[in-house]
Amino acid sequence: MADLSANLGFCTLKNPVITASGTFGYGEEFLPFYDLDILGAIVMKGIFKEPRPGNPPPRLHETPAGLLNSIGLAGPGSGKLQEIIRRLRAKTTVPVIVNVCGEDDGEFAEVAGIFSAMDEVAMLELNISCPNVKKGGACPAQDAKHTFRLVRRVKERIRKPLIVKLSPNAADIVAVAQAAEEAGADAVSLVNTFLGLAVDLDKRQSVFANTLAGLSGPAIKPLALKLVWEVCRQVRIPVIGMGGITSGRDVLDYILVGAAAVQIGTVNFYEPAAAVRIIGEIQAEMDKLKIKDLSEIRGQLQA
Repeated sequence: MADLSANLGFCTLKNPVITASGTFGYGEEFLPFYDLDILGAIVMKGIFKEPRPGNPPPRLHETPAGLLNSIGLAGPGSGKLQEIIRRLRAKTTVPVIVNVCGEDDGEFAEVAGIFSAMDEVAMLELNISCPNVKKGGACPAQDAKHTFRLVRRVKERIRKPLIVKLSPNAADIVAVAQAAEEAGADAVSLVNTFLGLAVDLDKRQSVFANTLAGLSGPAIKPLALKLVWEVCRQVRIPVIGMGGITSGRDVLDYILVGAAAVQIGTVNFYEPAAAVRIIGEIQAEMDKLKIKDLSEIRGQLQA
């Protein structure tokens, strides 16, 4: 039987499947569907220091083979999330990754420090790439210099491994990834959602109050896969790929272009137990192709 373990350098996951921030709530919501211990890890929904209401509805809009969202990083605040994590830890041993947000660099660092101090938290993911927040510094991933300053500041504050989540909407995502690496990031994850637009023809206006929204789902996989491939060739730290994954074969595609692990997102909305199926499909595909472990194909794309 194939070995599904995923080596991130600073830790090894039992398999490469991580549930993506914003698509898995705070973990508790999925306990009725399956044993979360089957997962490689889970990423909490993005969190600020204080509670946030998020954007006004509507917040979701289906597209062909995709989903537009404009949630606006709604959340209960860091104090409440600490309670949720402690409660979750009593029910599962799955590694917990906290997705850290901030209105400015200072808040990013403060929130990261809060969760770095928790024994129940395995690592942090710095969300510098959300496209759905107009106010403040929620998207420094557009600029390599800002990314460098922010990552370095956060790294000085924490003692846990730091993943930096990147935006496909950056003019040069490779430069941003390299800046994160230079500043001390332990890994990068990509991609967050692509900016998109949906309109209401009858009302002659955008579907969303913020006009633009973030596109995810199967439609973005070829675009995301290309960006992951480009970044993997230019950085030495582990890359966690995401975007449009719905099957075990999709996961292996990301591993082939160089990803160390993946995150699954939109599929969780319409198939809550998708991770169980996907992990089983990875095992079946690897056995079928006589792949003994992921390192055999990682980064082996012939291009």
